[in-house]
Amino acid sequence: MSAQGAQRIAVIGSGISGMAAGWYLSARHEVTLFEAASRLGGHTATVDVAVNGNDYAIDTGFIVFNDWTYPHFQRLLEALEVPAQPTEMSFSVHETERDFEYNGHTLSSLFAQRRNLVSPAFYRLLREIMRFNREATRDLDQQQLESAMTLGDYLDQNGYGDAFQRRYLLPMGAAIWSASLDDLRGFPLAFFVRFFRNHGLLSLTNRPQWYTVAGGSRAYIPALTAPYAERIRLNTPVTAITRDTTGVTVTTASGSERFDRVVLACHADQALALLVDASPAERDVLGAMPYQDNEVVLHTDTRLLPRRRRAWASWNYRLDRRGVRDGVSVTYNMNILQRLNADTTFCVTLNDSASVDPTQVLGRFTYAHPRFTLEGQAAQARHGEICGAPATHGRTHFCGAYWRNGFHEDGVWSALRVARALGCDEPAVPPAAPTALPAHDLLPDAGPGDMG
Repeated sequence: MSAQGAQRIAVIGSGISGMAAGWYLSARHEVTLFEAASRLGGHTATVDVAVNGNDYAIDTGFIVFNDWTYPHFQRLLEALEVPAQPTEMSFSVHETERDFEYNGHTLSSLFAQRRNLVSPAFYRLLREIMRFNREATRDLDQQQLESAMTLGDYLDQNGYGDAFQRRYLLPMGAAIWSASLDDLRGFPLAFFVRFFRNHGLLSLTNRPQWYTVAGGSRAYIPALTAPYAERIRLNTPVTAITRDTTGVTVTTASGSERFDRVVLACHADQALALLVDASPAERDVLGAMPYQDNEVVLHTDTRLLPRRRRAWASWNYRLDRRGVRDGVSVTYNMNILQRLNADTTFCVTLNDSASVDPTQVLGRFTYAHPRFTLEGQAAQARHGEICGAPATHGRTHFCGAYWRNGFHEDGVWSALRVARALGCDEPAVPPAAPTALPAHDLLPDAGPGDMG
């Protein structure tokens, strides 16, 4: 171990968790970051495109954050002096085959399909939204949400109709977590309701202000990695990690290297695959947190948006021909989200590649997202059993957004938890004053835009 408490630490993975861990730890330790890909950032993935002679930087993974539930990420941006800009987080649902659509942002967009003004079924949908907001909030406050109950069980037991589930609640949740409607029904109930309440999604007026990183989310990467930039190893996949009483051996195609500690900031399944000598607890905990791949297409085909332009929202969920087990089909209107001044409408669509005109595709990507289950929720509570655990000589630490809600803030929070265990902390930067969204947003708008 190095002198004066400073240690040589290997960080595996350069998503927000790995980069933040490296930044925090560099205040006291020597950090070396290993990344299998040719670029830094993971789901922080901004793509440069040129259309009609103009250049644009479009986010295809992490997109937005808010002033309520991203305190650590906000402080990080402020410490790095990276500017942000306010944005709109509206949400629409549309089903072209049945000509059904709405956008809950304003009165006009809510009734973008004018015949809904005289539709009893649409008013029943609105009443069920209000009922769920009221009853879920009450049950959470009165601690009546059973820890072993899923969201689907709760909806069925309380008589919420198919229209409410399929045309509102499940699409919104599926868009937030990049999951199928069936996956959403299997979500831990208390986890889901608590998350919705904390993000203002069970309220009509008291909601957070949302922001994007000015110039694209990658704008924070140079400052975040500056303290250890000369020790970043791109295109260097780690093939094995072995721990012993004197240190950690990290093996790549170039050979083996010794460190005092290792921080695994990759996905849970990736971390487990790297541990040659994984303990029973590591196998149990990391193995209980599954992932799923989501296809992402950056394109300009506005047919993936609602038919009526007044129904276009930041997030647009498409129901056409999708069963409960199909992956989420959501299209992000990046002109709204990133405040792009462009004649072309840039879209980012998940899991609906076949519907996009191939001549309008600007890029195709695949991102893996954590799946949340009752088993995974129990595994999250066992972090202390494997992070710095004596069974692996106290030299292994795990961080990642999968340890909490799966978003950028959770990655930073998780990295900070590891950093504090190793004698480091975040700088004292006062958070920005919160600003509420205008009260004319009639329905709860979309939640976290960490699509990645």
